[in-house]
Amino acid sequence: MNYPIWLLDAFGGGTLIALIAVVHVYVAHFAVGGGLFLVLTELKGLREKSPAILEYTRKHARFFLLLTMVFGGLTGVGIWFTIALLSPAATSKLIHIFVFAWATEWVFFVGEIVALLLYYYSFNKISSRSHLILGWIYFACAWLSLFVINGVIDFMLTPGTWLHDNNFWTGFFNPTFWPALFFRTFLALMIAGLFGFLTSVNIKDPTLRHKMVRYCGLWLMAPLLLLLGSALWYKSALPPAQQQMIFSTSPELKPFLSGFVFLSPILFAGGLLIAALRPQAILRPVAWILLLLGFLYMGSFEFIREGGRRPFIIHDFLYSNSILKKDLPQVQERGVLQTARWIKHREITPENRMNAGKELTTLLCLPCHSEGGLLNDISLQARKYTPEGMLAFINSMGTANPYMPPFAGNREEAAILAEYLTTRMVPRFATVPADITPVTVSPLPFDPETSEYVLLAGPTLGTILSSEPEESGIDISYGPPTLRAQLIFRDASPSLIMDGVTVSYSLETGKGLLQGNFAQLDGYFEKTFTEIPSVSSPYQPFLIAELQAEVEGKIVAATKIKLGISTELGCRNCHGGSWRQDGKSGLSRSTAANILVIHDKRSNTNLSADFSKEITVVCSSCHGDFSRGTESSPGLLSLSAAMHGFHAGLLFNAEGNSCILCHSSSETGASHSFDGIHKQLDLSCSNCHGSLADHATGLLKKEGNTGQAEKLLSLLEDKTEVAIDEINPRSPWTMEPDCLTCHVDFQPPETDDGFNIWTENVEGLFHNRMGEAAVVLCSSCHGQPHSLYPANNRYGMAIGALQPLQYQDSPYPIAADKGCAVCHTIEMEDEMHHPGSLATFRNRE
Repeated sequence: MNYPIWLLDAFGGGTLIALIAVVHVYVAHFAVGGGLFLVLTELKGLREKSPAILEYTRKHARFFLLLTMVFGGLTGVGIWFTIALLSPAATSKLIHIFVFAWATEWVFFVGEIVALLLYYYSFNKISSRSHLILGWIYFACAWLSLFVINGVIDFMLTPGTWLHDNNFWTGFFNPTFWPALFFRTFLALMIAGLFGFLTSVNIKDPTLRHKMVRYCGLWLMAPLLLLLGSALWYKSALPPAQQQMIFSTSPELKPFLSGFVFLSPILFAGGLLIAALRPQAILRPVAWILLLLGFLYMGSFEFIREGGRRPFIIHDFLYSNSILKKDLPQVQERGVLQTARWIKHREITPENRMNAGKELTTLLCLPCHSEGGLLNDISLQARKYTPEGMLAFINSMGTANPYMPPFAGNREEAAILAEYLTTRMVPRFATVPADITPVTVSPLPFDPETSEYVLLAGPTLGTILSSEPEESGIDISYGPPTLRAQLIFRDASPSLIMDGVTVSYSLETGKGLLQGNFAQLDGYFEKTFTEIPSVSSPYQPFLIAELQAEVEGKIVAATKIKLGISTELGCRNCHGGSWRQDGKSGLSRSTAANILVIHDKRSNTNLSADFSKEITVVCSSCHGDFSRGTESSPGLLSLSAAMHGFHAGLLFNAEGNSCILCHSSSETGASHSFDGIHKQLDLSCSNCHGSLADHATGLLKKEGNTGQAEKLLSLLEDKTEVAIDEINPRSPWTMEPDCLTCHVDFQPPETDDGFNIWTENVEGLFHNRMGEAAVVLCSSCHGQPHSLYPANNRYGMAIGALQPLQYQDSPYPIAADKGCAVCHTIEMEDEMHHPGSLATFRNRE
C-alpha cells in the first residue's frame, strides 16, 4: 500500500504477468535443457563421425541463440518491468533479501551470453575439444542460473524457518528447494526435446530426419518419467498449509492440476508417436502440437505453484495486496483509507462514499483481479452478490475463503466496498424493502353463549421453507407441513373429544383446492401433507386453511388457521440469479445452477450434469434430513449440519444478522416469517439458537469425529461467542431450545438467553408438549414457534392471530387475561394448565 497501483483493467488479474511469465519461463527452461542438448548432440555427431548431425547441431544452435538470448532476454526484461509495477513491494523485498543471490545470478547470465555467442560463432573454427568446452561452460552457467533463481522462486512458496531467523541460507535452501530444482531440471530436458522436434522435422534427408526425431523423442520421454518422481517429492515437501491450498482449498486450481496429470501421458504418447512417424507432412504439425502441449504443461505447473502461495505473494509474510502479515492488525484497526499512502478520500462522507469504495477496490482487489478481463474478473464475481451477500463474503476472507487475504479494512470500509462492488461496479442490485400489500382475512364467528365446542388447531412449525423444486430444479426444502387439531367440549370441566369425531380441512393453494381428513392420534388429530402445498401468486407467504369438526356427522366447530409457507430463500444473496416470482420470492434456476457449480467444485460431485438434464437435485437424498425421514450417506453430514456448518464460516461476522441472509425473516423481505411475540420484544434468532457459528458448532459436534465435521469446526475456532468446548452437541429437528430455559416454572423470564440447553428428544419439542394435565397441546393456546401469539403479521394483524380473535376477540394467547371462558363455563380460580396461566398478559403494545 506504499506504492501506486498500476491499473490494467482487462489485462489485470494476472493476465499480463501470465502472458509474459509463462512464455519466458518456457523459453528459459529451454535455455537450460537446450544447452545440454547442444553439447550431447555435438558429441553424438563427433562419435558417429557424422557431418550431417554436426551441421544439424550448428543450425539448431542458431535457432537456440535467437530464441533464448534475443526473445528470452526481452521477455526476461518484461518480467522485471511487469512485477516492479504490479508488485513493487514484493519485488523490493526479494531484491533486498536476496541481493547477493541476484548478483550471482547476473554473473552466471553474463557467462551464458558470452559462452553461447562464442559457441555459435566458433563452429568449425576451433578444435572440437575447445568447442565442446564452450558448450559445457554455457550449460553450467545456465544450470547454475536456474539453481539460483529456483531458490528465490521457491522461497516465495515455502520460506520455511526464514520467517523466524531471517537467515539468507535458510531462505534460499528452503523446504522445496531440492525437489523443485530436480523437477525444473528434468522439465528443462523435456522442453529441449520438444524444441528439438521443431528443428529435426525440417531435416531434408529422410533417414537422418527419422534418426534425429527419435533422438529428440528420448529427450522428451526419459526425463518425463524422472520428472513425475520429482513431482511427488515436490508435493511431499510442501508444508500442510500449501498442500491443502493446492489440492483441496482452492477449487480454481483443479483445472490446472487435471491439466498437469492428463498432459503427462499425452506428452509421453506424443513422443512415441512422433518417433514412429516418417512422413514430413505429418511430423511438422505433430511437433508444433507437442510444443504447444508442453507450453500448457509448463503453464499448468506455474499456475499450481503460484496458487499454492495464496493468499500471499511471499507465503506467510507478505499478502497479495502488498500488506505485510505483521502489519495487518494495525491496518485493520486504523482502516485502509487512513493507512495507505496514495489515497484521495481519507475521510468518508455521504458524498464521497462510492469514490472511497472505488479506491478500496483499487487498493485491495485489483492487485489480483481484473475488471472485465480473462482472468479473475471481479465484475463476474460481484455480479452474483447482493450488498449483504458481498459483505458476508468480504468478512469471511482469510477464514472460510482462505485463498484470499483477510479484509484489511475496518467494518465501515467493508460495507462501503460491498456496496460499491454490487451497486456501482456492477449496477445490478438495489436493496429496497419488498412491497407488501395487506390482505383481509377474517376469523370465523364464535358465540360463547351458544357454542358447545372449541376447535383449536395449527401447524407444528410457524413457517415451512420451500425451494419449489419443480420450478428451481433443486430441493432444499423442509419436510412437508403437519397440522394438528384438538376438539374441546366446553363445560365447567371441559373435556377433549376424540371418539366419533371427524376433523376435515379445506386449503386453497396455488395449484387448486386441497381437501381431506385428519388422522386420529393419541390426544389430537393430525394431517401430514405428502408435499409442500404451493403458495399463491401474487406471492403471499401463507395459506389459509379452514377446518371443521364433526361429531357423529354433525358439524360442531370450525376455525381458520394460517399455514406459513415461504419461498423466500436467500441463496441469491451470494449465488446470483434473481427472484423467480414477483421480484421478491422464489429460487430461480440460475441461482440453483450456480449453487450446484460450487458444490461440484468443492465436493467433486457431478450434480450440474443432472440439473442440465432436468433432473431435480434432492439434497436430502445424500445429506440426511430428519424432517423428511432420510439418513445421510456414509461419511456425509446431515443436511442441517452441512448447510449451517459450511455457511457459518462465511457468515459468522454478519453483525448478528446471519440468519436473515438465508431464512425468510428479514425486515426488508417479503415473508417476515419471524412475526411472533418474541420478535415484538426485539429478540432475535440468536437469543434461542445462538449465533450462526454457535448454532453450527452444536450441529457439527453431534456428527462425531468425521473429517468433514472436524474441518468445518476448525474454521469456527475463534468465531463462536460461546467457547466451542462449552457448546452442547445437538441433533437437528429433535433437540431444540427449551421454552422453560427462560420461562423457569412458567414464570416471567429472568434471562433472554435460551441457547445451549436443548430438549432431549422429540417428546420435548414445543409442538409435542402438553400442559400439566397432559390434555391440551401448548401450541393449541400459544401458537407456533416463531409465530407465537400475539403474532403481528405484516400482511394483516388478523392473519397471525385468527383463533385468538375468533374465540376471545383479542390477539393474545388463548385464555389470556383470565379468559378461561373460551373453554370453561365457570370462572376459574385454580391454574389448571401450568403455573401463571391465570396471570394478566404482560406484553401489550
